[in-house]
Amino acid sequence: MSRSWSSTSRVIASAATALAVLTACGGGSDDENDNAAANKPVTITFWGWAKGSKDVVDAFNASHTNIKVTFEEIPSGNAGGYAKISNAVKAGNAPDLVSIEYPSLPEFVSSGALQDIGDQFTDEDRKKLLPQAVELTTLGGKTWAVPFDAAPQAFYYRKDLFAKYGVEVPTTWDAFKAAAEKVKKADAKARIATFFPDDPTTFEAMAWQAGAQWFKAESDTWKIDTTDPATTKVAAYWQGLLDADLVHKNASFSPEWTGSLKNNTTVGYLGASWGAGVLKGTLPEQSGKWAVAPMPTWDGKPAGGMLGGSTFAVTKDSRKKDAAVEFAEWMSTTEAGVKARIASGTSSAFPAATALRPVAKQVFDASYYGGQDIYALFEQSGASINPNWAWGPTTGTTNTAIKDRFGKIAKGGPTVAEAIRAGHEATVAELKKRGLKVEG
Repeated sequence: MSRSWSSTSRVIASAATALAVLTACGGGSDDENDNAAANKPVTITFWGWAKGSKDVVDAFNASHTNIKVTFEEIPSGNAGGYAKISNAVKAGNAPDLVSIEYPSLPEFVSSGALQDIGDQFTDEDRKKLLPQAVELTTLGGKTWAVPFDAAPQAFYYRKDLFAKYGVEVPTTWDAFKAAAEKVKKADAKARIATFFPDDPTTFEAMAWQAGAQWFKAESDTWKIDTTDPATTKVAAYWQGLLDADLVHKNASFSPEWTGSLKNNTTVGYLGASWGAGVLKGTLPEQSGKWAVAPMPTWDGKPAGGMLGGSTFAVTKDSRKKDAAVEFAEWMSTTEAGVKARIASGTSSAFPAATALRPVAKQVFDASYYGGQDIYALFEQSGASINPNWAWGPTTGTTNTAIKDRFGKIAKGGPTVAEAIRAGHEATVAELKKRGLKVEG
């Protein structure tokens, strides 16, 4: 597995070299040195949205005197957070540290928005973390972020309603469709899950699971392929579910989606490891009614993609890089940092720091899931992640084009396949606009 991930890392690295912009930008430690000389704590700003972030900042501030962190909660990345970060970088007033998910990191790096933190986040530090996560943050031979968590896929379901409707937990996508039909037959208003038109990354994780590889870099050329058999199969499958009205179509985490969970008209959620905390925090009144299962697969054998997963990166103009990295490492690699996040009760972080997973499991109150050992399931799901996926440098462009079409999907309207094709065309056009060689 590590060999395959190394191959993926080399692919991204060669592409990063082709971009010719992966150099450390700005930065410095003058402000830090001035504060140290004056015996004053260094104050850094941190923007993020993950559950438990404020609790982590409060715990750090209470236990450290050399660094103080000012936290601002921003919308999740695809809901406006990334645009806010990008605009702040362009305006020269970005925070010191930002949360960025793995899919979007290459784009921030390629635009010159971040600093190389390799001098602060050393090889010895990186050895504490999941190698796959480290490689996803290593581009062009440089280190651009501190990985926080991994995000293997998982299927959350209402075990009480599955039992009531006589629905077996599906292990294959064929069985998932059959289960969806059974749910709808039992309750005409109920659906087994939701198609999220605002979140292409959920679809991408499923394409990843099926064996797709949208982005490849060979020498100085990007090869884009979103019409491969795996992606085509996944697109046709979801088009079938939508056409048959077997799944809801609501924006992720919207009032409509939440409402459908509360009134029992959505009985399942295709998410990731972090979703355990989302459900627990959103639906406390449904404690004991939910369970977690591996994602259905095409042949019944374990396979998965990764949906999200977060890192911490230092923006290009920050003059407090040392302090920012110290705080990022504390969040990601210390027992105190992981405990502070999960103790909030709404975070189910699956740490990239493998040694801290027992800590996360111990702190997370699994009574919401009937005492199920969900971290053991996440370990198994994480081990099954397909190693042959790499993210490209234009995730924002790709996903915006797909999201625009996903929102218009309806009988007689744009299809899932057409949305993916639009993402493909937008990606190729953007790469060419940047002066890069591209095939696809």
